[in-house]
Amino acid sequence: MVLDGFEESSIERATTLLKAGDVVAFPTETVYGLGADALNPIGVAKIFEMKKRPHFDPLIIHVGKKEWLSSFVRAVPQKAQLLIEKFWPGPLTIILEKQPIIPDVVTAGLRTVGVRMPSHPVALNLITTFGRPVAAPSANPFGYMSATNAGHVARMFKNKLELVLDGGPASFGLESTIVVIREQQVIVRRYGAVSLEELQEIVGEVRKKSTYGSLDSPGQLPYHYAPHKPLSIIKTLDDIRTEACSVLLFRSPSRELVARHVKILSPKGDLREAAANFFSYLIELDRKDVEIIYAEELPEVGLGRAMMERLKKAAMKDSATVDS
Repeated sequence: MVLDGFEESSIERATTLLKAGDVVAFPTETVYGLGADALNPIGVAKIFEMKKRPHFDPLIIHVGKKEWLSSFVRAVPQKAQLLIEKFWPGPLTIILEKQPIIPDVVTAGLRTVGVRMPSHPVALNLITTFGRPVAAPSANPFGYMSATNAGHVARMFKNKLELVLDGGPASFGLESTIVVIREQQVIVRRYGAVSLEELQEIVGEVRKKSTYGSLDSPGQLPYHYAPHKPLSIIKTLDDIRTEACSVLLFRSPSRELVARHVKILSPKGDLREAAANFFSYLIELDRKDVEIIYAEELPEVGLGRAMMERLKKAAMKDSATVDS
């Protein structure tokens, strides 16, 4: 069932399901999420089952107010506090040492948990009305591309979800940026809707570190965000080898293309517009009548860095382990 997330009756229905230990899909400013009561291990386990997600891949918890944080984490380092003041509510997840109240199933047994406060009004209304943190990964089957509108979620899960709250298309279209603070150093675990440059304006030097061994956040395995069809990143249109393809372009092409399906992320080359369209267009291009999806290389600055990280992971589909 898809209900208007801006209707209070829909929020009441969603909170009733959460209290009963069920899973609901809801919008955030980044992508849609599959949510369960973060303090209910049985409810959280249903998320893993529904997504077919491995239990070693930890989840993010979403809070409704900054003041909640002290109930669920042991301490907030100074640089984390600076980031919270700037980017919460918003698309930034911070990994912090958890309180025992957070079940191990949420964190894959780790002593840390990723926390964020979403800015989407439906998400905030849902969480604050529920009055407890909501654990929520992206609302997509494990390994596939993230859903950025309610229709995507409904199609991906069909009759498996009792409720999808419709809050319109996600404004950012990319998952949250994930950071951890180690010895006063901010380290990016996943590029996302808050750019590296924006982080650096607040805390100075920021490092990027991927860990494919011991995971402390989502998005760290080498393969992720992939369509069903093979994906290849191209530098120029001359790299297209077959007409039986879909093509994802950054900006308007200089010449006409011969392809079955073409999507342009931003005709003028605007990275923010491109990010908002990114997953939605990739999902549309993942068609049965094509052999391959070609994706034009994007500039690795700002949000382009996050989109390229996802394209590179998607292109590794045939040679790595799935992540979502």
